[in-house]
Amino acid sequence: MNEKGLLPRYIVTLIYEIMAAVEFTQVVSRGCGMDIHKEVVVATVRGEGIQKEARSFDTFTSSLTELREWLVSLGITHVAMESTGVYWKPIYNVFEGHIPHVWIVNARHIKNVPGHKTDKNDSEWICQLLMAGLLKPSFIPPREQRELRDLTRYRRKLIQMVSANKNRIIRTLEDGNVKLSSVLSDTSGKTGATLIEMLCDGKELTLQDIDDVRHGRCHHTSGEMLEACTGYMNDHKRYMLQRIRECNRKLTVEVVELDRRVKEIVAPYAEVLDRLDEIPGLHDRTLEDLIAEIGLDMTVYPSAESLCKWAAMCPGNNESAGKKKSGKTNHGDKYVKATLVEAAWAASRTKGTFYKERFERLSKRKGGKKALIAVGHSILKAVHYVISTGGRYHELGEQYVPSKIEKKRRDYLKSELQKLGYEVSIIKKKD
Repeated sequence: MNEKGLLPRYIVTLIYEIMAAVEFTQVVSRGCGMDIHKEVVVATVRGEGIQKEARSFDTFTSSLTELREWLVSLGITHVAMESTGVYWKPIYNVFEGHIPHVWIVNARHIKNVPGHKTDKNDSEWICQLLMAGLLKPSFIPPREQRELRDLTRYRRKLIQMVSANKNRIIRTLEDGNVKLSSVLSDTSGKTGATLIEMLCDGKELTLQDIDDVRHGRCHHTSGEMLEACTGYMNDHKRYMLQRIRECNRKLTVEVVELDRRVKEIVAPYAEVLDRLDEIPGLHDRTLEDLIAEIGLDMTVYPSAESLCKWAAMCPGNNESAGKKKSGKTNHGDKYVKATLVEAAWAASRTKGTFYKERFERLSKRKGGKKALIAVGHSILKAVHYVISTGGRYHELGEQYVPSKIEKKRRDYLKSELQKLGYEVSIIKKKD
């Protein structure tokens, strides 16, 4: 290697020539590999009875339709392409229903030899791997589920924007010497929202105003809250607060409309959703977000473990020379992980449940973040069971694991005493 840690060019050239000369055993009879970009697609076809050929096409619908007709005329049964941003979606829309197997492949699985990267070489390499059966297709849900995903993901973004605007309001108040967050634990609650509305309208707050809106559970007195709301709020800051407030109102209206549309789409599956709603942590938006990501067809996932692996809700494998290294989770569907972590937080605070006990037990020795992944893993397995079997969720209770641990320890201690020649009779002490 040279000073930069790279192989010499002649070695790279030799490796590339060797790889180009290697012939794999063909598993697919006729296939096509594509290197896709924003404005151009390079397709290479090869297989039994056809000559190897590479062509370039534009990404307009008419050109993609021409590409599809060319592949259909050649009898191509498998098409593979990288999952490059959103550029694969127009091609998938045109090919869907016309070519039996359209594969979207993780770019890390088809990395070519550096130093000889061209669009044509990349498409040939993808085609070669496809023909040899060395590619693994990514999961592409049906069109109905993809459309539901668009709605739920957009709704999540809008909700995040609402939360960001609430934080922006607090920062604007802090800039005006209004220390509302110092006397209220939740500035988005009824008391905080009413006070912020008054400040946005430019009203000079009095002690009577504070008494009228102060909740009985507020720890700070009315005098302290009035002191916190007294600052230097000029016209500019009030204008900023009014604009942010108006933006949040419009976003809230959009979120409500998206809620209506999502519920309209999932209405035919109300029976399944009602059973899933029995799982602690899953309710309304969280449940809709999860279903939009994993779907209701569990035949796609051979087992619950396979579903958890796809969602990256389990430890990763990183072993070398007999040593196990970092077991951090892999990169899965970030929306599934975010939804399950949110559900795990809610389940960990539901009294008398298996998930609450599991979170408290694991967080002591592994930390809260790893415990949340473990609870999310358990929730996802329960979801798979309810959907795949048509059964109902059965709550194990918070004493399920502690009772098993107690029984195991009791049996162990009893066996140790028996080995020493004692006859043991265990009677539980009454409380």
